[in-house]
Amino acid sequence: MPAKRTPARRPTMKDIARRAGVSESAVSFALNGRPGVSETTRARVQRVAEQLGWRPNTAARALSGEGAATVGFVLARPAHTLGVDSFFLQLVSGIQEVLAERHLGLLFQVVEDIGDECAVYRRWWAEHRVDGVLVVDPRAEDPRPGLLNELGLPAVLIGGAPDEGHQGLSTVWADDAGAMASVVDELTALGHRRIVHIAGLRDLAHTRRRIRALRAEAERRGLGEVESVTTDYSDTEAAAVTRRVLDSAAAPTALVYDNDVMAVAGVAAASELGFSVPADLSVVAWEDSALCRIVKPWLSALSRDSVEFGSTAARELLALLDGGPARTVRVPVPRLIERDSTAVVRAG
Repeated sequence: MPAKRTPARRPTMKDIARRAGVSESAVSFALNGRPGVSETTRARVQRVAEQLGWRPNTAARALSGEGAATVGFVLARPAHTLGVDSFFLQLVSGIQEVLAERHLGLLFQVVEDIGDECAVYRRWWAEHRVDGVLVVDPRAEDPRPGLLNELGLPAVLIGGAPDEGHQGLSTVWADDAGAMASVVDELTALGHRRIVHIAGLRDLAHTRRRIRALRAEAERRGLGEVESVTTDYSDTEAAAVTRRVLDSAAAPTALVYDNDVMAVAGVAAASELGFSVPADLSVVAWEDSALCRIVKPWLSALSRDSVEFGSTAARELLALLDGGPARTVRVPVPRLIERDSTAVVRAG
């Protein structure tokens, strides 16, 4: 009877690093298309990986029955606000583009709150449903990073900031403070001194960063009539808040909305009250989209590549799954596109 053959050991990133004469981190950067290594090193690492027959860990684990070949994405937001939110549609599109290259699935779930989200992570971990997760909407005193570290579940936090202390997780972030400063720069250059920021959910870290940035910019410029009002991101609340602030004795001359849907609803509400945009009121939307170019007038908006934002987050998660270190990656600051909804303050 022939001797039983021992299965061949699959090559690892450590094997590639040893053969190529580089560190494991350099191998991770090279194989995942991330900056940090020269093109010569990248080519050498890729050549050695091909020679050794290396395959990404996620694919190998799926073939051996040890992994799920699936990435998880849980969203704890009011379900009624998601259907028209262009940011999340584009974010998921970018995530899916990268996952498809590795034949990985995306398991998506919407829940009521953070407690439910944490319960989903525990269940997925216990059932080996996912190999890693993408986490959005970081919060103050957020329980999720600690839980994910405890579970040992690889994760990338989308929208965190370097100073928020998410140890063990990779972070992909945008400079909300810089973006808000650019909006205030433009509005004050047009003569606006009464500015209201109609913000998103109160507990989100990026909402708080935008509110702090607006307050800091107002103090720096000596603007006394500037405030932020939080909402649930819906068109209904945006319209209600718009009516309330415009009905005040010292109505604002400029409104900044935290997404495109709220901005469109705000323009409609302002028009109902007899305000003309931009003659009486300037409007800026935080997220640019087709909606901003359908409404009349076209809306000035902060534009960013949300698809690439998602792709970057997915690439960082794949790097973690391949054994790379956690790291922080900054995407470009959203850029203000000036259109027809902003103008010089009317005299008098």
